[in-house]
Amino acid sequence: MGPLGNLLPPRVTHSGSLAAFAGTRMETVLFLLACLWGVANSAPIRLASGPSRCAGRLEVLWKQQWGTMCDDSWDLSDAMVVCRQLDCGEALSAPGLAHFGQGTGDIWLDDVNCTGTEADLTACRTRPWREHNCNHKEDAGVVCSESKKPVKLQLVNGSSRCAGRVEVLYGQQWGTVCDDNWDIIDAEVVCQQLGCRTALSAPSSAYFGQGPDPIWLDDVNCKGTEAALSECSAKPWGSHNCVHGEDAGVVCSGFAEPAPLRLVNGLTHCSGRVEVFYGQRWGTVCDDGWDLVEAEVVCKQLGCGEALLAPHGAYFGQGSGPIWLDDVSCTGTEAALSQCRDPSWGSRNCGHGEDAGVVCTGFAELLPVRLVNGSSHCSGRVEVFHEQQWGTVCDDSWDLTDAQVVCRQLGCGTAVSAPGSAWFGQGTDQIWLDDVNCAGAETILHECWAKPWGDHNCNHGEDAGVECSGVTEPAPVWLVNGLNHCAGRVEVFHEQQWGTVCDDDWDRAEASVVCRQLGCGAALSAPGSAHFGQGSDPIWLDNVNCAGNEAALSECKAETWGSHNRKHGEDAGVVCSDIPRIAPLRLVNGPNRCSGRVEVFYGQQWGTVCDDYWDISNAEVVCWQLGCGTALSIAASAHFGEGSGPIWMDDVNCTGSEIALSKCETTLWGVHNCSHGEDAGVVCLGVPEPAPIRLVNGSNICSGRIEVFHEQQWGTICDDSWDLTDAQVVCRQLGCGTAVSAPGSARFGPGTKRIWLDDVNCAGAENALSDCQARSWGDHNCNHGEDAGVVCSGVMEPAPVRLVNGPNRCAGRVEVFHEQQWGTVCDDDWDRAEASVVCRQLGCGAALSAPGSAHFGQGSDPIWLDNVNCAGNEAALSECKAETWGSHNCKHGEDAGVVCSGTPEVPPVRLVNGPTCCAGRVEVLHSQQWGMICDDTWDLSDAAVVCQQLGCGKAMSAPGSAYFGQGFGRIWLDDVKCSGKESALSECTARPWGVHNCNHGEDAGIVCSGNFHPCPFPVRLAGGPGRCAGRVEVQHGGQWGTICDDDWGLPDAAVVCRQLGCGDALAAPPGAWFGEGLGPIWLNGLRCRGTEERLVLCRHRGWRPHVCAHEEDASAVCSAHRFQPLGTNEHPWTPTLPPTDTQPPVTACTGAACTGAVCTGKACTGVHGQSVHGYGVHGCSTHRYGVHSYECMGKVCTDTV
Repeated sequence: MGPLGNLLPPRVTHSGSLAAFAGTRMETVLFLLACLWGVANSAPIRLASGPSRCAGRLEVLWKQQWGTMCDDSWDLSDAMVVCRQLDCGEALSAPGLAHFGQGTGDIWLDDVNCTGTEADLTACRTRPWREHNCNHKEDAGVVCSESKKPVKLQLVNGSSRCAGRVEVLYGQQWGTVCDDNWDIIDAEVVCQQLGCRTALSAPSSAYFGQGPDPIWLDDVNCKGTEAALSECSAKPWGSHNCVHGEDAGVVCSGFAEPAPLRLVNGLTHCSGRVEVFYGQRWGTVCDDGWDLVEAEVVCKQLGCGEALLAPHGAYFGQGSGPIWLDDVSCTGTEAALSQCRDPSWGSRNCGHGEDAGVVCTGFAELLPVRLVNGSSHCSGRVEVFHEQQWGTVCDDSWDLTDAQVVCRQLGCGTAVSAPGSAWFGQGTDQIWLDDVNCAGAETILHECWAKPWGDHNCNHGEDAGVECSGVTEPAPVWLVNGLNHCAGRVEVFHEQQWGTVCDDDWDRAEASVVCRQLGCGAALSAPGSAHFGQGSDPIWLDNVNCAGNEAALSECKAETWGSHNRKHGEDAGVVCSDIPRIAPLRLVNGPNRCSGRVEVFYGQQWGTVCDDYWDISNAEVVCWQLGCGTALSIAASAHFGEGSGPIWMDDVNCTGSEIALSKCETTLWGVHNCSHGEDAGVVCLGVPEPAPIRLVNGSNICSGRIEVFHEQQWGTICDDSWDLTDAQVVCRQLGCGTAVSAPGSARFGPGTKRIWLDDVNCAGAENALSDCQARSWGDHNCNHGEDAGVVCSGVMEPAPVRLVNGPNRCAGRVEVFHEQQWGTVCDDDWDRAEASVVCRQLGCGAALSAPGSAHFGQGSDPIWLDNVNCAGNEAALSECKAETWGSHNCKHGEDAGVVCSGTPEVPPVRLVNGPTCCAGRVEVLHSQQWGMICDDTWDLSDAAVVCQQLGCGKAMSAPGSAYFGQGFGRIWLDDVKCSGKESALSECTARPWGVHNCNHGEDAGIVCSGNFHPCPFPVRLAGGPGRCAGRVEVQHGGQWGTICDDDWGLPDAAVVCRQLGCGDALAAPPGAWFGEGLGPIWLNGLRCRGTEERLVLCRHRGWRPHVCAHEEDASAVCSAHRFQPLGTNEHPWTPTLPPTDTQPPVTACTGAACTGAVCTGKACTGVHGQSVHGYGVHGCSTHRYGVHSYECMGKVCTDTV
């Protein structure tokens, strides 16, 4: 039904009794209830007695009975709704007067009035049900254009989507099929339509249970050649003589094509053991006949580029499920592996030792997803990005489990609802996904099962939506009055005040959440009764009840803030197992991000550091942690302004060797005797890479809304104090010429994400926007209606320059090319700054001198430039200030010259984001910053030079369009043209450094023939007595991290020792034997055979932080450790070996002779040494894990184990 206001009877002036008035009111109420029932329940419709299902007399099902509709006011707008509801194309006509014959049942509706945009006929205005002034001679009809799309079909209540009760969607409602005349031929059509191979059986008599919906079809009679069940002959829709006990079913032979595929146990989504999903189970593929052709099909199906390798022999480990395929034979043109020829599913003569694998060139990107048309970025129509285009998701089988995955991927909390039927409006582009089926544990929508891309049977009226709970800021929490900041009385920050938590229902679950929020490891205990002393502030929380997996205490259930019936004698406490992870750090209010007021992040809140005892050693640690070089100076007394949050640290005392400020000695967090007038600051030497920026929503890449990339997210800039000077820095950073304007007020449309910067104030000479002064990241008082914009002049080709008449191409008279003619430069104001720009533009190293007075002879052509004034950082001479072209007061006796140092060092090149060291996005180092190369004119000749420079063999391909993902930062080179004979990329011709007309969607990549193995990564042993014994650490993404000890053993340690040149492995102790690490836990489940040359060749579960704790860090002790020189000082650790089931404890030496100590009764006389974390002494090695002899400086002791 339509809006209730349109259904109310006309207003009448009542002059009768109150009872009469009340009667009218009661009729209205009953009338409204009937309308509400109609709104909530869409009534099925059909077209009867016509030539097809899309033309005929309109009938509607009401109260289990079909009835007609009167033709009063019936027109094309009404017919449009009917055709849309039946999925029958456009409305051609709306005949009345029983054009398709008179009906025989009730006349249900009259005076129907649709606008034509409704999705359902019952949404149109109309009289109440059964109220009319017609007879069947006025029955309404409809003629639609008919849709070429088949009627949607599904099998329900079976073991898979290829077996079950047959249901068809007609008139926006699912209904069943009667089993009269139902046979294997009809079932065959169903299986073909669903892509489920052939029909095995056609069970009847509601074999798969009775359906609750209408019975749409009866007496179905298919020939077997139809593409869809709706093309078979049958009774008119909804006409039958059956009950649901006769519902028809189908059992098909196979899963829908193509069978889902995945690669497991590899380093990326695009390498690993091949597994295929069939019969509700994942299984492997046998390597018989397996080669690059089959691998190519796998890579193509997964969107992973080309195939590099097709390894045999369970290279990526043995699977554990069924072996589904054997003797697979592909031609290479198939779209999916299940389309290749093989004998049959499950028929094989292999074991899992023959599981096939694949290594592809490409890196499967995480599927971009967004929510549009909602009230925030956490609600709206679901859209996914595929093949450079956004598209929608069909709502078939869409539910809260699928929505949860979307919310998780977007960081939007939990799923509140999963509305379908284009709740957030209809999309206009592709429908990319249908029949999405998530298990709920996936981290991205990409990992859920669905039909192949673009394969669907939907329209945009079925677009799926999602409503997420959104992200709420957690309330800060801290622990006070304990031995350290990971133990103490629990306090939370609310309404600008700290308060305590009552111990009612307080236990380990709540304590775990507090420890997690503070980064303090696991909860050891949850003491109550004011164990850490009574607080004096408000009691904020009571009856806290956590599930244990919350990210913050404020996410747990509890009484409303401040509601309690207790006293401070019941304040709750927590004792956590560990000191916190490294506390994040930032410098604010300085001229760049490497100088400013020191702020540290703790308890979910930024706070300052007091300047008591603040010195250069403390500053050195800050600069080191931020990657900002060495410390130049310290700043006290709020030199960079006073902070406004808590003062977290006081009396900081660093030695200078700590890796983070939070590792230095200090008072308890939050305990201080300072004010913000004593906030500490730092000035560091180095400036890190600038934050990436972009211009969006403009007419080209050089105009639009300014967005900056910070903390892995793009955000906008507020227009407060935004002006042309700020815009000039943006244009310079993007290589987009000069600033034309700096519009505010969201001229290029409002953004939807974070507002990162406010009160930006550039001097104008900065090379990057992040060098300008501004508020702290994310600190602003704006909304997106104030988003700043920039319009730049665009990319201008720099004027070519050359040096002539000198001894080589890097010395001579300066000439520039303008208006198709070479000309000279006058030496007025000519000095080393201008010469530096010329040398840089020519790639000739540094400027040695800038001679004038025609030192290299007089030119004879025009004098193009005079009074040239360069800052020294320009990419080309034509970017410097000067008189207008050809305007001068000079003669050729004043021609300027330059002498450069010569060809500079070859700029380093690297490949990133690829599956191996020899494939990936090309990046080049220039001006101490890595940047990308634009794919304009990029081809195999250019790729060949890079492969040769890197020692990676020959070039196999030169993909563009950011094939290996988009980079961030500068685009250094464009229009690269190599002959293929150059020894380095920097020798090829190209535009000047930083001059381009590209965006990161055009980043160039290469695939070389060499080194199909993954890139080696650095390995070290830390925390031990020397480089050959200690905690195993690996470097990934520029950061050191540890390895979890799950499955860790001697074969793994043997590879570490071999890679480090430390001999054989003596032990592989688990349990953080050499102390707990600090960074991420990079690897888990490492499985080495023990023969690998490097750790990178061992199998593992992929690079990512793991669920292990640092108390499980793996270690290794190598044989070369025995030959290290004896020390004179005790090692700080002197524990004894703990007893095991097979060996008594061994007492370590502590500086005295080892008589009877290490060798358990066998004297090792004359040997002095030091305890090495329970492993005996230097020169006296012991072993807990299978080594049955001890060496004491070359003297073998008798086996006592």
